[in-house]
Amino acid sequence: MRLRLSIWAALALLCTDHAAAEVNRALIWAEEWPHTDFANRNVAFEEIESNLARDSIPSIDAPQFAPVSQVLVEDRKERRFPKLRGRYRRSMSNDTFSLSLRDPVISLEINGDARAYPLRIMMYHEIVNDVVGARPVAVTYCPLCNTAIVLDRIIDRKPVEFGTTGKLRHSDLIMYDRRTHSWWQQFTGKAIVGEKTGHRLERLPARLESYDSFIRRFPKGSVLIPPADSAAPYGRNPYFQYDTARRPFFYRGGAPSGIKPLARVVVVNQTAYALSLVQKKREIVEDGFRISWSEGQASALDTHEISEGRDVGNVVVQKLTRDGTWDDAPYDVTFAFTFHAFNPDGRWRY
Repeated sequence: MRLRLSIWAALALLCTDHAAAEVNRALIWAEEWPHTDFANRNVAFEEIESNLARDSIPSIDAPQFAPVSQVLVEDRKERRFPKLRGRYRRSMSNDTFSLSLRDPVISLEINGDARAYPLRIMMYHEIVNDVVGARPVAVTYCPLCNTAIVLDRIIDRKPVEFGTTGKLRHSDLIMYDRRTHSWWQQFTGKAIVGEKTGHRLERLPARLESYDSFIRRFPKGSVLIPPADSAAPYGRNPYFQYDTARRPFFYRGGAPSGIKPLARVVVVNQTAYALSLVQKKREIVEDGFRISWSEGQASALDTHEISEGRDVGNVVVQKLTRDGTWDDAPYDVTFAFTFHAFNPDGRWRY
């Protein structure tokens, strides 16, 4: 085993008990991560929760898709699969994947290639390494922060795959790239440990919307289907009533003032808009951005069955371009504690 921690860095760190504990963590982690440079980091190791082994939450590296026309649509009231408006073809195969119209999906469109990544799948994999419109991307979801983020997965001009470290920081997913084994914070897209520390991945515009909203926009789009070898209980929420809990899991930081820690907020740049405010106003135009809300999306973190979750609605964030049009902009619908943890000096709008 080769620990990439320099003697001088180790001696400097050992000057205090706190630093000694930091070194001990690196020594322990190095057994599982012999190729990670623990001497290079920009966060305190004590902020990192070590809960699971590397890749114990398996990323999807060879994603399979089905056209919208071949995905069954559930009627949650009658528990049947209707053919709606002539646009959906029902397959009689027992293993055909189904979604409700209220199901939340991460939607992405690049160069005419439109794809939906259902949270009922993302919940159990968290990362999908994909190529959309000829662009390598990492589609990511952290259930504990409700962060649905799409990142360009090009490092040093070459595509890389990402996996799950099994670790969290501020309750947020820490990923790793399979080339340098650096650790990356999902919420910020920045490397926090290893060779690439300080580097940031480009974030791409994507939506967290209902399946109904996606198929209305892209009736010829594609939908991620479960891996053939997976036995995960897709459609079941393992975080029952999490988004109405008093405190988040695995979080030791402070709480924001004036808003509940697990209240949803819409994050645009360095500003967090309370979802309740966006719901009330329906549309907010500010600082060159337009934030709009409409009904129809189930919370993935409420009831046992994702499709039965309470309605949290659809959020769309667009930016005004120089030619006067509105284009989709990167945004996130996350929890208040997440924004507070990573943006302690950020702006709040209640």
